[in-house]
Amino acid sequence: MKLLLAFFRLYPRRTAIMLICLLFAGVAEGVGLTTVLPLLSVALGQEHDTDGFSARVIEIMNSIGLPTTIGVILSIIVIGMTLKSALVLLANRQVGYAVARVATDLRLELIQSLLSSRWEHYLRQPAGSIANSVATEATRAATGYQYCATVISLAIQVVVYVVVAMMISWQATLASLALGLFMSVGLYQLVAAARRAGKQQTRLMRDILSRLTDTLASVKPLKAMARYDVADTLLRRQTRRLNRAMERQVMAREAMKAFQEPIMTLFIAVGLYLALEVWGQSLPSVMVMVFLLARVVMQLNQLQRRYQQMQTQESAYWALKDVVHAARANAEPAGGDRLPTLEREIAFRDVRFHYGEHTILGQTDLVIPAGTFVTIVGPSGAGKTTLLDLLCMLLEPTQGNVHIDGIPTSEIDRIAWRKMIGYVPQETLLLHDSVLANVTLGDPSLTEEDAERALRQAEAWDFVSNMANGMHDSVGERGNRLSGGQRQRIVIARALAHQPRLLILDEATSALDPAAEASISKTLRGLSNQLTIVAVSHQPALVQAADIVYRLEQGQLARVEKQAADNTPV
Repeated sequence: MKLLLAFFRLYPRRTAIMLICLLFAGVAEGVGLTTVLPLLSVALGQEHDTDGFSARVIEIMNSIGLPTTIGVILSIIVIGMTLKSALVLLANRQVGYAVARVATDLRLELIQSLLSSRWEHYLRQPAGSIANSVATEATRAATGYQYCATVISLAIQVVVYVVVAMMISWQATLASLALGLFMSVGLYQLVAAARRAGKQQTRLMRDILSRLTDTLASVKPLKAMARYDVADTLLRRQTRRLNRAMERQVMAREAMKAFQEPIMTLFIAVGLYLALEVWGQSLPSVMVMVFLLARVVMQLNQLQRRYQQMQTQESAYWALKDVVHAARANAEPAGGDRLPTLEREIAFRDVRFHYGEHTILGQTDLVIPAGTFVTIVGPSGAGKTTLLDLLCMLLEPTQGNVHIDGIPTSEIDRIAWRKMIGYVPQETLLLHDSVLANVTLGDPSLTEEDAERALRQAEAWDFVSNMANGMHDSVGERGNRLSGGQRQRIVIARALAHQPRLLILDEATSALDPAAEASISKTLRGLSNQLTIVAVSHQPALVQAADIVYRLEQGQLARVEKQAADNTPV
């Protein structure tokens, strides 16, 4: 019950209430069952010729002033079963609430841990694997909790039935249980097979979704080159392996069902034979034993099946927790607590950065005065994006320091600093939603007035206000209702919505035609008197718009004169 212990630590109150309710429900049912044998004795006119157990029950009823009539005994049975049902309902309600909470908490825990991890760790996580953890594994883990609760409930009921049966004939009950236990051990191999199939399903589903995400992201070139059959072949191969794992799980489940019935029938037969032939139990006792052993058989059947299902789902919980633990082990350092300002300058002083033995940035000295437009040019792979990542405190220098107004970034509150940054990536990633939603990203602190201000700053208000519903109009799937330049302006407005002090553009105009690029560069030039702008680009228009130009090549940064930069290939 490792999974139950894990959930008990996470949700002690709900789990404790569930266990207490199930325990008392079992006691209530047991009280009701103890009166079944006296009922049969009275109904058959054998109340004066009862066995020891029935006589003790009748004696207890008489001692507390309850007459041993059929009506009274039936009332006790009804009250016991009603109380049991009410307590089980309360327990199941706790389970239902917990199941919903488990899935939600696991998703939030996963997302929070990944977003709080180091940037290098986050980049190593396949997008499809994360999507699978959020969508599938969290749901399967919550279902595993439900099965776990069901197993406990069934186990308590089995114990109750066994205890009552032992009060009637402990010899017959123990003999039947011994045989049943022996048979159950044999069936455990099917449970183990289901667990292995569940683990394989978890791993394969991650692989498939990771592959599918990558394939869909590059489907256009694959289709254009008629090479999508390669991706299709890989997906088919993984899907067939997943199908085989699911077949093994189904086979284990159905084999469990097929073997359980004859085994449990033998379990009842042995118990009855011993009760009738060996220990010579009375007819009422044998009838009650038949009922109890039948109930034990039914509950054991369900218990084993639910346990098997729990084992199948359990792998999803531990796989998801492994992702969370790995992210937490790679959490970003706490950083400093000083609040940042950007009044004077950003300075890179003797900054170096390495990935292992590979040097990305050599000795780098860079000054970005506040309120200026700085463009950094250079060939692909020169380290331009790494330099921006250091500026955003996504990475830490291997050597040297980045200073903001003279304060090292190691002493600065990284979250406060990032809130001062507006970031425009190369990919114009737009939601299939309204312009307003794409600008504010659902931030409750941003109003329509903030969105309009940002759209005006990005010079997007003219075309947005002419849309049918203005900023409430949809941009379409991936923004396909807009031109490339319009999409880029929406993304710039998004970066400006929270009024940053520093605007960073990472190859933000590389996908635009020269006219659109020139237009956006002019817009950015107009913004440079309001905030500091740092752009990384291959494009000449951003070089022309900049106040200062640096060239980064082979890990070495050098300032170039503006006129020379205009004529130098980037």
